Amino acid sequence: MNILVTGGAGFIGSNFVKKVLSKRLSADGYKVTVLDALTYAGNKKNFSKEIWNNPNFTFIEGNILDRDLVHRIMGSQDTVVHFAAYTHIDRSIDLSDPFIDTDFKGTHILLEAARHTDIKRFIHISTSEVYGSAIYAPMDEEHPIKPQSPYAAAKAGADRLVYSYYVTYNLPCVIIRPFNNYGYNQYPEKLIPYFITNALDGKSLPIYGSGENTRDWLWVEDCVDGIIKALDVDGSRIEGKVINLGTGEDFSVNYIAEKILEILGSKNAVQKNKSVSRRIEKVGDRPGHVKRLVASYDKAKTLLGWQPVVEFDEGLKRTVDWYVENREWWEEIKTREEFKTFERNWYGFLRRNL
Repeated sequence: MNILVTGGAGFIGSNFVKKVLSKRLSADGYKVTVLDALTYAGNKKNFSKEIWNNPNFTFIEGNILDRDLVHRIMGSQDTVVHFAAYTHIDRSIDLSDPFIDTDFKGTHILLEAARHTDIKRFIHISTSEVYGSAIYAPMDEEHPIKPQSPYAAAKAGADRLVYSYYVTYNLPCVIIRPFNNYGYNQYPEKLIPYFITNALDGKSLPIYGSGENTRDWLWVEDCVDGIIKALDVDGSRIEGKVINLGTGEDFSVNYIAEKILEILGSKNAVQKNKSVSRRIEKVGDRPGHVKRLVASYDKAKTLLGWQPVVEFDEGLKRTVDWYVENREWWEEIKTREEFKTFERNWYGFLRRNL
């Protein structure tokens, strides 16, 4: 199977690629082509030397908005797994243009290329953010779509555009809506790695508003396992379907901040990081902040034979340990001028609006 993975150098995408190219799955004949524009969150360092040397791995630096490039690549592929997107809600509030361009228009270009080739499956990675705040819980796939940020709206548009190509052109599409992922190699602007790395740097952990907003947190490798199952099951079971991937449990930002500090307060972490911060800071709330997201994953269990494995506290401990042991990876990102400028401007805005 030749798989085109868009955005494969990002967080979930790179974890997906690593799993697909593991020895067990490589033996099944998977070949992966990653197409990634390497914007601020894409990172070649998310791949090990073993991946780069794998004969079943091809990396193409390019943008899904490049119509000619996408059409040239698509002809040699069997399957598309479409991760490529701008995903940071805060940035979409600050400047929405790249979200509309990449998340919506980029998806359209991929769909147009796919419908003119012999693609066997198009797996679109959507997001739970399309739902907005929970009207009822747990949230199944029939929950109303009420996006509350420009990012969520762009993804909701792409989500429904993919479905329209299934209905109109019979393109074999599947829409996966993961709830909040966390784990290894996540860009340190996201909540969990931001809190961990700030604590390790002796800085405060800034919490929006009351800190009681909750999310369903899904271990990234569990998410990847669900997407791989969507590659393998009989297409007649899942084509045209929307499938949540989540845990059915939600945790508040306050809980996460306290838990990270508790883990970092352990003996081993303190020995390696003498200046670990213990300070939580309340800042103004994010505009349009979603109050609660919590998944029903019954459909994934029925259609994919999938369910989450890693409990949140265990996954959080693994994540903290990874950032403790991989300081070089995230320090390089956090010292970039682009990262520091956005951080300074965004949190300055929130502190002024406390």
